[in-house]
Amino acid sequence: MPDTNDQDSAISFGAFRLFPKSRLLEKDGAPLHLGGRALDILVYLVEHAGEVIDKRELVRRVWADVNVDEGSLRFHITSLRKALGDPGEGSRYVVNVPGRGYCFAAPLLRAAPSENRPSAPVSSLRSLPAPLAKMIGRDDAVEKISGELSLHRFVTIVGPGGIGKTSVALAVAHGQLAGFDGQVCFVDFGALTDPRLVPGTIAAALGLTVNSDDPTPGLLTFLCSRRMLLVFDSCEHIVDELAPLAERIVREAPELYILATSRESFRTEGERVYRLFPLDCPPQRDGLSMADILAYPASQLFVERIAESLSEFELSEEDAPLVADICRRLDGIALAIELAAGRVNAYGIAGTASLLDSRFSLLWRGRRTAIPRHQTLSAALSWSYDLLPAAESATLRGLSVFVGPFTLEAALAVASCQGISEAEAVEAISNLLSKSLIATSPAERRLRYRLLDTTRAFAGNKLIESGEAARAARAHAAYFRDVLHDISIKSNGMQSAGGFLPYADHLPNVRAALTWTFSENGDRTIGVDLAAAAAQFFLELTLLTECYRWTQQALASADAVDNRKEMTLQAALGVSVMFTQGNTEGVRSAFTRSLQLAEELDDLHWQLWLLRGLHIYLTRVGDFRGALGTGEQGESVARKLNDPTSTLNVEWMLGVAHHLIGNQDKAVQFCESAMVQNPSSQRLNIGHLGYDDRIVALVALARGLWLSGRPDRAIEAARYTVREAEQLEQPLTLGISLIWTIYVFLWVGDWASAESMIDRLIDHAARHFLGPYHAVGIGQKGELLLRRGDVTGGIDHLRRSQATLYATRHRIMTTVFATALAEGLAAQNELDEALRTIDEAIAQIGDHGESFDMPEMLRVKGDILVESGRAAEAEGYFQQSLALSRRQCALGWELRGATSLARVWQRAGRKGDAQTLLAPLVAQYQEGLSTRDLVAARGLLGALN
Repeated sequence: MPDTNDQDSAISFGAFRLFPKSRLLEKDGAPLHLGGRALDILVYLVEHAGEVIDKRELVRRVWADVNVDEGSLRFHITSLRKALGDPGEGSRYVVNVPGRGYCFAAPLLRAAPSENRPSAPVSSLRSLPAPLAKMIGRDDAVEKISGELSLHRFVTIVGPGGIGKTSVALAVAHGQLAGFDGQVCFVDFGALTDPRLVPGTIAAALGLTVNSDDPTPGLLTFLCSRRMLLVFDSCEHIVDELAPLAERIVREAPELYILATSRESFRTEGERVYRLFPLDCPPQRDGLSMADILAYPASQLFVERIAESLSEFELSEEDAPLVADICRRLDGIALAIELAAGRVNAYGIAGTASLLDSRFSLLWRGRRTAIPRHQTLSAALSWSYDLLPAAESATLRGLSVFVGPFTLEAALAVASCQGISEAEAVEAISNLLSKSLIATSPAERRLRYRLLDTTRAFAGNKLIESGEAARAARAHAAYFRDVLHDISIKSNGMQSAGGFLPYADHLPNVRAALTWTFSENGDRTIGVDLAAAAAQFFLELTLLTECYRWTQQALASADAVDNRKEMTLQAALGVSVMFTQGNTEGVRSAFTRSLQLAEELDDLHWQLWLLRGLHIYLTRVGDFRGALGTGEQGESVARKLNDPTSTLNVEWMLGVAHHLIGNQDKAVQFCESAMVQNPSSQRLNIGHLGYDDRIVALVALARGLWLSGRPDRAIEAARYTVREAEQLEQPLTLGISLIWTIYVFLWVGDWASAESMIDRLIDHAARHFLGPYHAVGIGQKGELLLRRGDVTGGIDHLRRSQATLYATRHRIMTTVFATALAEGLAAQNELDEALRTIDEAIAQIGDHGESFDMPEMLRVKGDILVESGRAAEAEGYFQQSLALSRRQCALGWELRGATSLARVWQRAGRKGDAQTLLAPLVAQYQEGLSTRDLVAARGLLGALN
């Protein structure tokens, strides 16, 4: 019961007065907050001033029957010295005698009880530790917990180690001092190792003298009539013993409130749980400024802690993204952020970031005054890990193989390889979640779990130490092989669009599994199966470089590859190489081999898919007739499938080929269906080839509309195409839509729209490593510069583009850019070079003239010949251009050719012929009268009249 002896004499030393019985320390007459254990140490040392007290004796006296290590004593001695002044001054009072113990060495002055009394009533409660001088990012939490406490009387702050539970609890407790008239008692269970001593520890903190083996009845009697707040700190290791006692206290003491901190809840009647989440971190997003990054509490804490040790520190714009990355990788855990900030003095911000993935980061030490379990990340995690039963610790170790989020099924698959039954694993995962060692990850489809990165690193080390790492990695890889295989089957092979997109959060685990299977100690048999299953996954997510890497490795393991797997891998290899490295013969070889295997397997869906791949390859190398033949071959396969979606797909293939060959009427006819919103085919086969067939058909339609004399509809279709591509969030598809619709705006003379789209294409291609697309964007930039009068800049851009496109065999655009280059050279009066350039472009097409841009090339050659003084010869090329334009149903080219020829005839005095040629063509246009070519043609007609 409470000690009722109120006789208390003051003991003075320096600026301090100590009242042992009142448990009060004053400095210059004002009360000085001191932790309970530190005050116990001071009282005992002062009572034995001048004596050297053995460390073990001091621990026995202060902690009674509680078993603590010497580190706890050092921690509280440090806190005591800090309270008594700076380190030098504090050491003057409490002296460490090496090898023996501690001694209070200052002279003392004792006053009689009647002469010196505390100036105010003093509680016998153990003093609250001082709150943090500045707490970052927790104001909202403190306010909400305070509100919960006023309503429910028993609140537990739950969260993983190092997240800041104690700091928040102390802030709440200090805020409650006035409301409880100072009756707030802090009980630290962190050093308690014997759960039987829980009631006695609470009693000691309250200043009660325990004279019974069971202090609970007396404790309850003392508390039942008091209005008081008890703060129970670090309860996770004694929660089974403390929970029923806390429940009784709340039930039997109606004015008693409890605020607890624990890594798991008490699960008692009346308890309210406040889950403390990590500090908010800057998102992983490009373009964040330093001000944006410092708006997040995690970044503020990191910078604040650096500034404490480096007073001259100022964050730079260059280092700000690294700070954001560090905070994200440390999951916003306050302790981890503080420990990392403590390394900046030695390694700098960039160096600290580079060391985060090393095992040494778990051993970085924090403040000397921190309690031992918070001095390193490893110590903080060991504190929780060592409390786990065997099934839970084994489950946690196994879960460290997961990178990022994982499902319950995935966790059970890994747990089973460790000999843990499904029931045991489910219970273990539930308990690990409640103990804050597993976190939940938000997901649209189903609940996902994840380990915080620091926990994963710690558990991963434990997995290696246990010798279970290879077994867990094999189970992990086998699980994701089976998952991806099942998704492929459910998405019905090639026919269902977007089957893998909802499972994009599996990506980090698929990468980790592939890395392990193809490592020196991995399992290549599983690796080949996984690479084949993951090939379509990577293509659908447009991870083409990764697709190329893993398909190559799998194909190199020839012994483990059967026909179906080889078919899948060869096809994926062809697509990934085509879109990242260019149109090499390796692409044709991969598609041809895969198609051969599909025919041997009599797999019609795969045959159609591979014909599509060959179709896009042939268009890119400029073999438009070959692309048409592939489309016609696809017609035969589609008829056998008797599937409307496949038929539509083949029609679009044919429409694109006809557009590129120059049959614009057929192109529009085949591609018009793409304008119809058809949910069943809107995203036909997206992902498996990396692009959307409907968007490619819309591109051909928009261009075909301009070429056939419908400029306004062409502009409308072009803008619609880009909007539709944007909604798919598919990089290749968006790149294709931009490349081909840009020309509609160049053709109509809308330089502003063309410029905006070209700049977007160049940036988009760079961000997604689409090398040939980037080169096309540079070439289009050059063409725009020419149109605006910057001839030198335009020629430079076009030549740079051509060099890359020829190197990557991306020939679909080379004649277009050669035509623009020839016009630029002619504008610089380099007429011979201009003629050589246009002749080479025409020769590239061949004598059959099967290219959509052949009429324009012939017209440009005629213009160059006119500039060279060879007007008669030029007229022949203009006539060829007009004849071919009519065969192609390309009114757009025909108008340009007629305008060029009419100018020649105007100069030759043949105004009537010129007017007869040009006027009927202008009259055919019912729209687009303000576009560039029509304005020029109508202006020329006006001059002729």
